[in-house]
Amino acid sequence: MSLAHAAAEYMLSDALLPDRKGPRLKGLRLELPLDRMVKFVAVGFPLLLVSLAFAQEFSSGSPISCFCPSNFSIRQAAYVDSSCWDSLVHHEQDESGQSKTKSLWPHKALPYSLLALAVAMYLPVLLWQYAAVPALSSDLLFIISELDKSYNRAIRLVQHMLKIRQESSDPDVFWDELEKARKERYFEFPLLERYLACKQRSHSLVATYLLRNALLLLFTSATYLYLGHFHLDVFFQEEFSCSIKTGLLHDETHIPDLITCRLTSLSVFQIVSLASVAVYTLLVPVILYNLTRLCRWDKRLLSIYEMLPAFDLLSRKMLGCPINDLNVILLFLRANISELISFSWLSVLCELKDTATQKHNIDTVVDFMTLLAGLEPSKPKHLTHGMCDENP
Repeated sequence: MSLAHAAAEYMLSDALLPDRKGPRLKGLRLELPLDRMVKFVAVGFPLLLVSLAFAQEFSSGSPISCFCPSNFSIRQAAYVDSSCWDSLVHHEQDESGQSKTKSLWPHKALPYSLLALAVAMYLPVLLWQYAAVPALSSDLLFIISELDKSYNRAIRLVQHMLKIRQESSDPDVFWDELEKARKERYFEFPLLERYLACKQRSHSLVATYLLRNALLLLFTSATYLYLGHFHLDVFFQEEFSCSIKTGLLHDETHIPDLITCRLTSLSVFQIVSLASVAVYTLLVPVILYNLTRLCRWDKRLLSIYEMLPAFDLLSRKMLGCPINDLNVILLFLRANISELISFSWLSVLCELKDTATQKHNIDTVVDFMTLLAGLEPSKPKHLTHGMCDENP
């Protein structure tokens, strides 16, 4: 019998979670995986396109090539290229014969607009870092610590019950204490439950998260408007007529008023425009999906922790409208599930409980670990009959 008790004690000792020492939870994730992916794409993609635009400029030289008269010197041809690129105005005549101009400035502003887009897309990330991350990290540290401690308290309770069983000569003492504890709810965790219930009535985290994704959608819509209004107007214009009678050539009478110039960087301009539309169009469903996750509870994590004695956040129907800070915290607990060591233990116990042939009175981790330790989860029939005989 001593060997059985020793084996049970070792089994329960192995089930205890180690105390965290040193810097706590170094790898805590304060961004959801999909949010991190959106951040890298929304901010990194414009920067990649900027590098593509500059690489094309360095490799092919001037972004335009003007067809100067044959009698122009090299210095005059270089001046014409520089002057036309600085002005970047197309001169043409309409149907009535009147002269009109059209600016092609989006070609010149392309790298700077991409940099502005990257900065704009990074602003929601900064908002989240400074407005939500400090509070969220403290919430996660406390909740993860309390959940693991609650699991350890349940295991230590089974160890105490095993000790009572070993030391008590009267088997009724053990069962009376267990039944009294179940009825009088000694195993409650009011601090953790009330803290989670308090977060259910708070909306600061969820408001910041909604604002972050709303800003991303707003900046994406502004990108569409910019590309559609300005880039589409010059998307197919490869050649333009440039006025060169300025500066050094202002008084020259032997040169034409307009010369034709060709945009050598048009292919890069088109690739950048189409790629931007395609990538940000693909990001929109991801952002919308992130928002829809706030409209439903992730109850699997809390249902696993229902194995803790008297932890009934779900069974008491404390979960109402899901748009609150508690739902955001549950999403981040799911992202940091590797830091929540007790979750894997409780998940295994839930699987074993569902496949157990004898499911009577197995509701909590205490009941299950009591069974694994060699103690019946319910009072033996001969003891129950004995009590009935004593109290007819």
